[in-house]
Amino acid sequence: MRRICEWAWVPWCALLALSCGNPSLDRAPSILRQYAFVANGKSNTVTVVDLDTFRVQRAIPAGTDPTGVTASPIRNEVYIVNAGSGTVSFLNAETLEIESAVSVGRSPYSLELSPDGQTGYVANSASNSVSVLDLIERRVRKTIPVGRQPGSVGATPDGKILVVSNRGSNSVSVVDLASMAVVAEVPVGREPGPMAIFPDSSKVFVANTGAGTVSAVDLRAHKLITHLVSGKTPFAVALKPDGGELFVTNFDSHSVAIINTNADEVTESLMAGQNPGQALVDPSGSLLYYANFGSNTVSIVDTASRQMLASVEVGSRPDALALTPDGRYLLVLNSASNDLAVVDAVERSLFTVVPLGLSPRDIAVKAFEVPADVAPAP
Repeated sequence: MRRICEWAWVPWCALLALSCGNPSLDRAPSILRQYAFVANGKSNTVTVVDLDTFRVQRAIPAGTDPTGVTASPIRNEVYIVNAGSGTVSFLNAETLEIESAVSVGRSPYSLELSPDGQTGYVANSASNSVSVLDLIERRVRKTIPVGRQPGSVGATPDGKILVVSNRGSNSVSVVDLASMAVVAEVPVGREPGPMAIFPDSSKVFVANTGAGTVSAVDLRAHKLITHLVSGKTPFAVALKPDGGELFVTNFDSHSVAIINTNADEVTESLMAGQNPGQALVDPSGSLLYYANFGSNTVSIVDTASRQMLASVEVGSRPDALALTPDGRYLLVLNSASNDLAVVDAVERSLFTVVPLGLSPRDIAVKAFEVPADVAPAP
């Protein structure tokens, strides 16, 4: 239960003293908005969910087949990748209106940010290229040719290198961001997909969905370090914040492999539900969440003890995951039942379910302050 007034016991004279000469009390009052933005592929919309009430705030028309959504860390805006129309839409998070759209290549699926949040990188799987977007000026700065069917893309934390996994050419393209040119193409396993970059920018781990392996690649020497056997169809990778361990969900082995990233070796394999898919580690590094696509559940695992803390039933075919800003709730997109399951991460139980559009595919969370006299977006 919320307290109506937590300072009601303070004597009036103390309040008077606190209010005098306190610059923070002289500022214009503001309110905090917390939204989840969900891309609905078959509805061509983005659903906005208010994370204070867990109610739908608005459904916004987007481009054709929106598959990716990313929130800016520096501006109150959200970027929507429309695979069918080959565009990126710019959504104002305050007004909940799309302000513009920029054409990229064919069949883009997601947008990744530069460390400073000013640049976006979009892999165009049908154009064999990466579009470099200036997110401030809202234009394509450069189109970089890479390998065949690029899927995942990510910038190193130091902002010097862009890494691209090429599903069709079984390789990783290494792009120097100063020259905006490919400096190496490193062979990895079959059908490389999701990636995790080491915090010190020295290497990347790439899940090879067609080979049942994870490749470790040296980004400084531009060469393969090793292949690590993970399990059948490695689907997603989740790196602990300190970079020490990588968790790999194996869709067709119904397992989660744990990789010691310093030693470049698989140290353990945990049994999971049916067809584990998307995964994430909480900011403290103490909890691992992953969606079991085939058993309609979400698993919560203690990363230190490896103990399964809970298996929570959600909707049909759970897929993308996100945490609320305070970490209290896990947001789960159910791709077949077209809804958002809200899991209480403390109680480890289903809290509520929110209806979405058809085929929800990606989710982004954005929290920001607005002046208190600005009416909430309808």
